[in-house]
Amino acid sequence: MGNKNLNLAGKNHWLILCTIFFILFSIGCKEEIVPEAFMPRTEYEAYEHALEQANIAQTALGREWKKAGTKSLKEPIDINLPFEEEFYWNPNSAEATGYSFFVQRGLRIEVEIFVNSVDSLLLFTDLFRMRGDSISEWIHVATADIENHRLEFEPRRDADYVLRIQPELLRGGRFRILIREVPSIGFPVTGKNSRAIQSFFGASRDAGRRRHHGVDIFAARHTSVVAPSNSTVRRVGVGDIGGRYVWLYDSIRSMSLYFAHLETQEVTTGTRVVAGQIIGTVGNTGNAKTTPPHLHFGIYSRGPIDPLHFIAETDIEPDKISGDTLFLGKMVRSKQNVIIKSLPTIKSLPVDTLEKHSMMKVTALAGKFCRVILPNNSSGYIAENQIEIINDPLFQEIATEAIVFLETPDKNAIQMTNIKSGDIFEVLGKYKKFIYGKTLGGRNGWILSP
Repeated sequence: MGNKNLNLAGKNHWLILCTIFFILFSIGCKEEIVPEAFMPRTEYEAYEHALEQANIAQTALGREWKKAGTKSLKEPIDINLPFEEEFYWNPNSAEATGYSFFVQRGLRIEVEIFVNSVDSLLLFTDLFRMRGDSISEWIHVATADIENHRLEFEPRRDADYVLRIQPELLRGGRFRILIREVPSIGFPVTGKNSRAIQSFFGASRDAGRRRHHGVDIFAARHTSVVAPSNSTVRRVGVGDIGGRYVWLYDSIRSMSLYFAHLETQEVTTGTRVVAGQIIGTVGNTGNAKTTPPHLHFGIYSRGPIDPLHFIAETDIEPDKISGDTLFLGKMVRSKQNVIIKSLPTIKSLPVDTLEKHSMMKVTALAGKFCRVILPNNSSGYIAENQIEIINDPLFQEIATEAIVFLETPDKNAIQMTNIKSGDIFEVLGKYKKFIYGKTLGGRNGWILSP
């Protein structure tokens, strides 16, 4: 049966592609005056438009594909960075996943997706900045390379983002996503890191009459000061407050970089410098004569901004995935009373509390946790050691009266099958006030507990 479904999926996939190519070729051969051509902004929009032109978008599968993409944006999974997850998509169903996360200006986000599929596929990965609750208010920011499945971006302001991942129709497999946040520019003092910062942005100066518009990085005199990014030297000079200073301009990020209290200056105005190039050395010139040698480093873009997130090192290694990939895509049940968590961490907020033998489906692995979908379609995380694959029934039961098996654990759900009084059925698990049973004929369904 499995091979038959796969063959059918393969035939449907080629039918879709052939239809799309035929329509695109036909449009290209027309000589009549036609309306202005549709110009897609992303590969996702181009594929969606091609489905519409091929009359596939209005089929049940086409509608499910579009619905899955919309739902992934409206109901994304909230995550903390860094984040790594391995998940499975069934090629015979329409799948999509959205991840939402907050990013501070100064950080660079790196996204990598690794595909483990028996077939080649188109994978659409798009990033959106959130401005409100409505999808129409979300701004498309970037699209991952459709071949290498990589994406990088730096926010211009602190904001919430949603990353949507969706394969083409009738394609699936196992996937792994890795999302990291790293400082967007290099550390400006050789051999040092954020532990050398002893005075931070916004600290009081001159008995509260002004604020510190940068960070002070302490190091031995003559320690090299380097350009944090490819920049242009805008000014080299001496001042009463900053002493020997250098101004660089980073045109990519539209910001000016200020280096003060230098012992020496190793660049001249108007020259280009590359990231890591020495521009001076640490000193205590200017109004820092009474303090140990240090670099005052500031960033300005329409006023002073906190440089910390631009240069401070971050945690780039997420918890290692230790879950068994055999769980992916499988129905499981809890081995004990459990708490479903909002994130793959013990300290995250609870989503639901379930009794022993509660049913759920594993959709992804993250750290020591499994992401699961509960029978009510809510989602959350559970420790892998708290679940088991359903290989055998818990016990057998004899119906004392006629029983209706339901599609979902809802008394108003669609009826799947009926059994008569005296019939034997297997109990596989439960959820809330329902038990999940299986008839000897192989039909599954939910039964309201007596």
